[in-house]
Amino acid sequence: MQSLKVICPATSANLGPGFDCLGLALDLHNEIVIKKSAYFSVKIKGEGEDKIQLKKHNLFTNIFCDYYFYLSNQKDNFSFDFINNIPLSRGLGSSSSVIIAALVAASAFAKMQISKSRILSKALEYESHPDNISPALLGGFVSSLLVQDGVKYLKTNISDEVKAVVCIPDTPISTEQSRKALAKSLKFSDACFNIAHSSLLSAAFFSKNYEMLRYASFDKLHQKNRMKNLPILFEVQKTALENKALMSTLSGSGSSFFNLCYADDAEYLFQALSNKFTNMRVLKLNYDNLGARIC
Repeated sequence: MQSLKVICPATSANLGPGFDCLGLALDLHNEIVIKKSAYFSVKIKGEGEDKIQLKKHNLFTNIFCDYYFYLSNQKDNFSFDFINNIPLSRGLGSSSSVIIAALVAASAFAKMQISKSRILSKALEYESHPDNISPALLGGFVSSLLVQDGVKYLKTNISDEVKAVVCIPDTPISTEQSRKALAKSLKFSDACFNIAHSSLLSAAFFSKNYEMLRYASFDKLHQKNRMKNLPILFEVQKTALENKALMSTLSGSGSSFFNLCYADDAEYLFQALSNKFTNMRVLKLNYDNLGARIC
């Protein structure tokens, strides 16, 4: 094999009450074309193209080269052409997309059939929680948890009955910064609240009873504290829920906000959010049920 293209979707994790365990894949992708070459080179278009350090210290190329050597015991030179569509540091799984895409591409170049469970276990070396890496690899809606030997998960496809409308502020929020806002202790009643809501939310996705998301997507564990880093997000959530969103949740650790609605209501919700939050990028998206793949 002399060249390949790998694509990997953006993700939205937590989804309100499902802290560090629930996530889904969006129809917004990074694409990377990799070719064997006489010398190492990196080209970037789109998100991060103006960041020189992404060419000098690129997470994708580091993981790809390390895993390719581990699988094949060969050191070859490659050229990497990136088309980055997933915003950086906005809670849409940009780093998880990089990790998963690199592992999938390295496996393909090494001509190895690596199981998805093994890829997820390897990805944990770079990302300690499975909520983003699982849907990035598998697509759809995924409930996952860590066990001693890796990740256990269940995945279901998301119907085209529903769409996503995502609000992306100009302000980035790093995961490290966002985690500092988390409470140091919890009330027993708040823990029970999240267990009940995350359970119903998972059941709603697996049964495709999306109407239940109106009740299941609320959180008392992390969202409020994190949203205080960018208070306008409270208004985003309020506006979305008043304009046909079935659920409106902080995407990962922020700063993006994920909104789910029926397909017939997507344009209405998109216009309501676009008109009110003119300083934000608003995207109307489908879901990706396939996950990372070689094209």
